[in-house]
Amino acid sequence: MELTFWGVRGSIPSPGEETQRWGGNSSCLELRHDGCIPLVLDCGTGARKLGMKLMAEPDRQVDMVFTHLHMDHVFGLPFFVPIYAPGFQVHVTVPAFSDTEAREKLARYLNGVYHPTRLGEVPASVTYKGIRPGRSYDRGGFHVRTVSLNHPGGSVGYRFEAGGRSVAYVTDTAPFAKPGEGVAADLPAASAERRVLDFLQGCDVVVYDTMYDLDEYLEKMTWGHSYPEYAAALCAAAGVKQLVLFHHLPDASDDALDALEAKWAGHDGELVVTVAKEGVTIKL
Repeated sequence: MELTFWGVRGSIPSPGEETQRWGGNSSCLELRHDGCIPLVLDCGTGARKLGMKLMAEPDRQVDMVFTHLHMDHVFGLPFFVPIYAPGFQVHVTVPAFSDTEAREKLARYLNGVYHPTRLGEVPASVTYKGIRPGRSYDRGGFHVRTVSLNHPGGSVGYRFEAGGRSVAYVTDTAPFAKPGEGVAADLPAASAERRVLDFLQGCDVVVYDTMYDLDEYLEKMTWGHSYPEYAAALCAAAGVKQLVLFHHLPDASDDALDALEAKWAGHDGELVVTVAKEGVTIKL
C-alpha cells in the first residue's frame, strides 16, 4: 500500500518562496494498493497535478472521497483532468444522506457560476455515493470505515483497509476532550472520543489534522482543528504505528515546518511521528 501527499495545506493554497520545500497546495492525497482502484482523498489544489499523472496511466478509473466540502478541499475539482476525459470512470463519495444529495452538493461548485463548467457537462462517467459517518462499505478493493469528526458543518474521517494494512485520514477535526484532559483508555463507550479512539485502533498510518500548536488551539477552539500533542496522545492510546501531522497553516513557512519536524519527528514511545510533505510517498 502506498500513500502519496499532493497537497498538505489547510484553509487556502500558499504558494511562494517560503513554502517551496514543504509545498503550498491544499489537501489532496493518493492511496494505492495492488488490485485496488486508485483513491483520491479530498480534492484541494494538489489534485491538479495528480489528475495529470492519472491521465498518463493506462487504467481509466479512479475513486474519490471527500471529508467535507469546505473550499480548501474542493478547489482542485474543476481542474482534475480525468473528469474531462471521455471514458474515464470516476466514482465520488461525499458526506450526504443520499447519492442524489451527494451529486447536488458537488454541483454547487461546478454550476457555471463559480467555474465555467457545469457538473452535468463533464465528459467522464461520474457516479456518486452519499456516505453517513459511522457507516462502512466496500469499494474498489478497499474496505472503508467512517467516523463523525468535530468540525463546523461536519466532517468525516475515513479508514481504508486492504491486504492486511490500514490507513486513516482524519482531517478538519478538533479534540472532543477539553485541553489538559488527555486521552484516557477507559473513556465511556458512548463518548465521541471513544468512537474516534476505537476507529483508529491498531491502524498502520494515521494522517491527522494538527493545524495549530497548543497556544493557537486555545485561541481557536471552535474552529475545528487540532494540535500535535492531542493527535499523538490519541494515536498512542489507539496503538497506531505511525502518525502523520497534516493540514498545515497557510502561514507556516518552510522554516516553521522544519522546526515542527525537529520537535516531533521520530519515536514517541511505540508511535512513529512524521510531518506531511508534498511529494512524499509512504510505503506500507
